[in-house]
Amino acid sequence: MAATGLFLCIFLLGHLAGNLQLFLTDEAGKLQFNAYALFMTTFPAVKILSYLTYFSIVFHAVDGFLLTIQNRKARPTKYAYSRPDKNTNFAARNMAVLGSLILVFIVLHMRSFWYEMHWGELGTDAAGNRDLHTLVMTSFKNWWYTLIYVISMGVLGFHLWHGFQSGFQSLGLSHPRYSPIIKKTGYAFAVLIPLLFAVIPVYIYFFG
Repeated sequence: MAATGLFLCIFLLGHLAGNLQLFLTDEAGKLQFNAYALFMTTFPAVKILSYLTYFSIVFHAVDGFLLTIQNRKARPTKYAYSRPDKNTNFAARNMAVLGSLILVFIVLHMRSFWYEMHWGELGTDAAGNRDLHTLVMTSFKNWWYTLIYVISMGVLGFHLWHGFQSGFQSLGLSHPRYSPIIKKTGYAFAVLIPLLFAVIPVYIYFFG
């Protein structure tokens, strides 16, 4: 669970780096992004990493459900007096719900872009590449899709708020000297990465 979660954090960094090209909304930006999309779907090493990412998403989701069920079975009767808010934060108490919402978003996101890139009826740009850039721009011109995306990034932020640092702890990578650094890095990651993802569709909606 921890290993796949931390791997997906690395994937988020790479995915964000590619998506930042969407700030280039002109013709040159279109050609650059479509060439990048072609590279990401055809280069052998990247395709292997893609399969590893798909596996990690499925494994992380299934294992999360199984762990939630296991924990509930281990304590079928609730405590007579329980105040979890006193020693855990909102994200830690709702990881299963947050993860489920993220999974729904991933399915929607992949149907909207990944599926269309591979099998959709996309046009081509001036270089002859499939025009994913125009599809993205058109999608984020819909206020409801942009809103769903932004809300989903908020959910992702809460999930990362607890998940990033707990991943290191679950792997035994905990030390009095380094744990505070990991915690602060995790908080920064949980805020900055989803925020940058969310800014992209908002920018396209208003300025693209």
